[in-house]
Amino acid sequence: MSASPRILVVDDERSMREFLEILLRKEGYEVTTAGDVDGALLALESDDFDLVVSDVQMPGKSGLDLLKAIREANADALVVMITAFATTETAIAAMKEGAYDYVTKPFKVDEIKLVVQKALEKKSLASENARLRSELRSERRERQLVGNSVRMQQLYEMVNRVASTKTNVLVVGESGTGKELIARAIHTESDRAEAAFIALNCAAIPENLLESELFGHVKGAFTGAVGNKPGLFEAADGGTLFLDEVGELTLPLQVKLLRAIQEKTIRRVGGNSDRRVDVRIVAATNRRLEDEVAAGRFREDLYYRLNVIQLELPPLRDRMDDLPLLVHHFVEKYGRELGKPVRGLSEEAMGRLRAHAWPGNVRELENVIERAVALSRSEWIEAEALPPNLGHAAEERAPAAPKLTQAGVDLDNLVADYERGLLLDALRRAGGVKKRAAAFLGISFRSFRYRLEKLGLDDDDEPGAGE
Repeated sequence: MSASPRILVVDDERSMREFLEILLRKEGYEVTTAGDVDGALLALESDDFDLVVSDVQMPGKSGLDLLKAIREANADALVVMITAFATTETAIAAMKEGAYDYVTKPFKVDEIKLVVQKALEKKSLASENARLRSELRSERRERQLVGNSVRMQQLYEMVNRVASTKTNVLVVGESGTGKELIARAIHTESDRAEAAFIALNCAAIPENLLESELFGHVKGAFTGAVGNKPGLFEAADGGTLFLDEVGELTLPLQVKLLRAIQEKTIRRVGGNSDRRVDVRIVAATNRRLEDEVAAGRFREDLYYRLNVIQLELPPLRDRMDDLPLLVHHFVEKYGRELGKPVRGLSEEAMGRLRAHAWPGNVRELENVIERAVALSRSEWIEAEALPPNLGHAAEERAPAAPKLTQAGVDLDNLVADYERGLLLDALRRAGGVKKRAAAFLGISFRSFRYRLEKLGLDDDDEPGAGE
């Protein structure tokens, strides 16, 4: 609110307008006057006011009509009503429509002064609280999202723009780029920040349990359903539901998700009644859902419901300007957590990080720095604390594409060999952990497992069988 609060006085009696204008100006307020509701609405369109003081009974439109118009326009101004008719019905109607307070004619000067003062104090307190909440949200976001590159600055701007809307958002990008952090930032900066943020990895829940996880179930709905259980849609009511790896949903579940989004209602598994929910959906995927739609594996109508606004996270290799900032962030984080007085990396160690291709993106970098901090013996992390094969550019350079010969080539076999090599290399880098290997390749765990089976790479062929 400005140093001098702005007040709009609305009254059809000229003498009352002039009296209130003089009185309030003496109190240090900036005052504008209007003789009817239409004049008041014109003033509100062209300027911002902290408080509106309006008579109730006026020719034509009444003060209650003005109050309704202000509330419908979501104006920030508080409204104090003045009435010569001290009826309970008038007071109740004004308060129901959102008036801050009312005074009755004839009123004492001190009475109107006190009501105006308290209204403006409330307005000032609300503005200060909103400012503090905004600063807190920005601080939370800065703690989560790290990067000053052009790509990231553009992304921050889009997060700010979409956060204040109710629109569903689709976040796309390779595994490990930080899609959940973006979803949390959208929630934190939205007007839903005080409500719940619920995250679900659709690929991590068995298919037969996923419907119950999303929509809940009633007692006896299936074996083991010993009681009623609300789902994540209900838990996120009023807040945000983040659906990671949404491309993993089966077609039957896609139908039910589409209905929940369109109708804003859900039905628990085994139930026979609908429940209304107010949930904003932020979905994420490392797949090209357009290709999934074309292949018939993802519903086109659901795709358009989720993809109202799309945010794309760049892979780490495309924002290497952010590498030093990210390294500093993770060194500080794990230095605190592990109680190690680490200050940074040596030049050789940073050179190794810069030479690495980062197939696992920021998540891989975080794991590398955590390991390095844990193994470091001094204030500066040396190259020996990094994984042995990290940053050897020659080893990580993609093999040259084969050339066509006069006899031609067997394309299917070449593609299969190339895919087999990448799968095995990812498994070696991941220490045999399939989920981590899948993340290196930017595919889901289910897709990784399917490719292993397709190429006959059973557990005996893999350098480690852990999942």
